[in-house]
Amino acid sequence: MSESSRSEASQAGVEPRPRAREIGLRLALVALLVIADLWSKSAVFAWLQSSPLPEGMSYDDHGHHRYKIFGEWFSFMLSWNPGMAWGFDKLPTWLLVGGRCGAVGFLLWLVVRSSPVQRVMTSALVLILSGAAGNLYDNLFMAPRRVGARFGEVRDFLDVYFPVWDWHFPTFNVADACITVGAVLLILSSLLAPRAAAKP
Repeated sequence: MSESSRSEASQAGVEPRPRAREIGLRLALVALLVIADLWSKSAVFAWLQSSPLPEGMSYDDHGHHRYKIFGEWFSFMLSWNPGMAWGFDKLPTWLLVGGRCGAVGFLLWLVVRSSPVQRVMTSALVLILSGAAGNLYDNLFMAPRRVGARFGEVRDFLDVYFPVWDWHFPTFNVADACITVGAVLLILSSLLAPRAAAKP
């Protein structure tokens, strides 16, 4: 779509569609973020499971095997999550993984069709799609750890600990961080959209 066509579409109240180059850039960014997630998980898990164990590994008072990065509050800690965020694993795994597959497909459709005018929303969708795809990879391609399980578990390794309250934030990974930042941007875009529409 040419610039003049975009301008006419915008004036007519119709959201312009992204060009092929824009779509390609979005998908390339998704691929880079997924690669970063998968590489970081593979690298950290291989390192912390190596023999002998890396110097600095220790068990805390709760039995967590941790490698401290920044004092007590930020560490690497290996965790396999069979469920959703925050350790919620009440849903059957087939329903959870099926839902993730559907979400990835829907998010991909949104990323491809998102208007180039809505930059914040598009960035949010790219981040959320990247995170969802990274975690879905673990479900589909990692070997199940539990007897009778049909799907792999999501690898988490980033651990934030608050000594003041003796509380661990749920262990997460790069994909989870992408989803969280994307969700915040999505909320911001929904809050900013009415203001932009109100301008003459």
